[in-house]
Amino acid sequence: MKFVLIFGPQAVGKMTVGQELEKSTGLKLFHNHMTIELLAPLFQFNEEMWRLVDLFRKEIFEAVAKSDAEGIIFTYVWVFDMQSDWDFVKEVCDIFESKCGTIYFVELEADLNERIDRNKSISNLTP
Repeated sequence: MKFVLIFGPQAVGKMTVGQELEKSTGLKLFHNHMTIELLAPLFQFNEEMWRLVDLFRKEIFEAVAKSDAEGIIFTYVWVFDMQSDWDFVKEVCDIFESKCGTIYFVELEADLNERIDRNKSISNLTP
């Protein structure tokens, strides 16, 4: 079981890298927009939406870890100065490590001006 966490700031290319990694590895991509796009229209980015986003993600990770899948790729905007983000990443890693999974961290970075240009692409637009 493999858990690949691709992280970095907004519009750095996490989804694009994840899509290419999905093609080359066969691992399924679970990008961070998936749960946000599901819940934002219902909760408009409030505290309840973020609680549900985390809950859905953890449940999906648990299900993948229990399955016979080879693993999963996940994209995430990891805010290093927020303890809650560190706690979330630890919880997710613990899920896969408890099933003898291997964790891969992939940090992406790009110049701010490049990210501003990329932020106009369709893959960076959320409802």
